[in-house]
Amino acid sequence: MQNQIKYRCLLTVGFALTMLSGCKTLQELETILDTGDGASQLSQATIADGLREALTVGTERVVTELGRDGGYLNSSFRIPLPDKLASARDTAARFGLDGSFNELEVRLNEAAELAAPKAKALFVSAVQKMSFSDVMGIYRGPDDAATNYLQRTTQDQLRAQMAPLIDNSLNQVGAVRSFNDLVSSYNAIPLVKPIDANLTNHVLDYASNALFGRLAEEEAAIRSEPVKRTTELLRLVFGS
Repeated sequence: MQNQIKYRCLLTVGFALTMLSGCKTLQELETILDTGDGASQLSQATIADGLREALTVGTERVVTELGRDGGYLNSSFRIPLPDKLASARDTAARFGLDGSFNELEVRLNEAAELAAPKAKALFVSAVQKMSFSDVMGIYRGPDDAATNYLQRTTQDQLRAQMAPLIDNSLNQVGAVRSFNDLVSSYNAIPLVKPIDANLTNHVLDYASNALFGRLAEEEAAIRSEPVKRTTELLRLVFGS
């Protein structure tokens, strides 16, 4: 008898909460009362798998996008010239050297595009090592919680792995030659202050920040836009 009274009380409270919470049916609310909340209806393993899949899918999209021809150059993540070179470009333009600066900027972006795919394996490895507390913190966290986790756990290793690739890429795309030619020509202009710059560190900073920045955008989209949930598991976890 006491159990029946308790159940009726729950239903009465449940009806009021239904009006406030926007649940479509009392049955839906009964389910939530039975399980605690919507997320707990999913098993811990399902949530973990969903987050891992979201990060894997997001990483694949980001690396493919930024790693293709023009991926950096023709996007909001375009890598500019180092400040010292950018400030010298106007002076160089008066002597017909601005084309060399523009060419160098293109080659810096090409170098980043060649190095971007290195992030994929590193991100996926970090995803597989997530603890359950990491998973639930990310699941209930802000739209960029997973990206913040990856940045915190992989950034130093990512930079260490990308640095030699970018260094090689700068040589491969001719950026080092372009830079040396540009500096030689510019420093020959009377009365200008000689310029120098560390191209590898400059490209590395922008390239790695772009990867995390674009991944944060992709994570937020998967959380909020059904069209971005391209697998059944993503629809199950993020649509609940």
